[in-house]
Amino acid sequence: MKFVPLGRTGVLVSRICLGGANFGGAKSPPYDVLGGLSPDVVSDLVNIALEAGVNFIDTSNTYAYGESEELLGKLLKGRRRDVVLASKVQNRVGTGPNEVGQSRIHIVNAIEDSLRRLDTDYLDLYQVHSFDPITPFEESLSALDDVVRQGKVRYIGCSNLAAWQVMKALGVSAQRQLASFVSVQAYYSLAGRDVEHELLPLIADQGLALTVWSPLAGGLLSGKFTRDGASEPDARRTQLDFPPVDMERAYDIIDVLIEIARVHEVSAAQVALAWLLARPEVTSVVVGARRPAQLVDNLAAVDLALHDDELDALDSISRPPRAYPGWLQDHTNSERWPTP
Repeated sequence: MKFVPLGRTGVLVSRICLGGANFGGAKSPPYDVLGGLSPDVVSDLVNIALEAGVNFIDTSNTYAYGESEELLGKLLKGRRRDVVLASKVQNRVGTGPNEVGQSRIHIVNAIEDSLRRLDTDYLDLYQVHSFDPITPFEESLSALDDVVRQGKVRYIGCSNLAAWQVMKALGVSAQRQLASFVSVQAYYSLAGRDVEHELLPLIADQGLALTVWSPLAGGLLSGKFTRDGASEPDARRTQLDFPPVDMERAYDIIDVLIEIARVHEVSAAQVALAWLLARPEVTSVVVGARRPAQLVDNLAAVDLALHDDELDALDSISRPPRAYPGWLQDHTNSERWPTP
């Protein structure tokens, strides 16, 4: 396994992060479709990951309605310090009006519940799961700063925020001398590169860590899907069309993935993950494996070095539309204003 700093913290995390979104939930939609993994399978996956050197595990208080955290709490007993453990707060956890969001009430209650389920005294990374349009960052960050000062959380991060929202939060933390986000978790894959327009430049400029969820676009880039259909009828993507992608463009990408995979005698999934790991802004990719063999294959992506021409081919076939309006190129002096 290879390790890199988590942003500017000095904490080293594995390039592959084990995701817990599919841990548990066999009888709880939509988590039954996401994975619904049994305790035995979850145990196998956690053991394989730790034995391979993975020291980074990511979950949320809402994955399988808390069952993901409970399973991890049992499995990490006696080896808690071997893991940089991350969870999240924001999404609804009950029917009450204050059992959702980033108010002080919800954050204080949610961290206590997560610590109880995970059977630990602290979280290494606590992330807001998405944007709360009701609660000001001043309140959320003040509450998060408190749980950091109390020793219940080591670092805080965010997930699924727009670039302006991340920057605003960083500004509030700096102005008020509060704990600030050290990481951003975002969807990023060869089939979904929108983060490159604004979020990646911000992450690079501010020295934040980037952890990537759904690096295979919900399994679409695993090699199981081609224009001829799915090689595994029960594959998650056949039941849950998420995250949304341009399918025709995705099939063009898959054709290139399969060809490169054939040259290296590896899976298409390894190639897709290796492309992400070669991106300078990417700290770690969150892998949500459903079977031990799948996890073993994904872990091998860390050691796959793609050639420059292969990286260029993947970049070319998957490059997103311009981030700037088309008239910019037509109405500027190209010698003075380089084409974006």
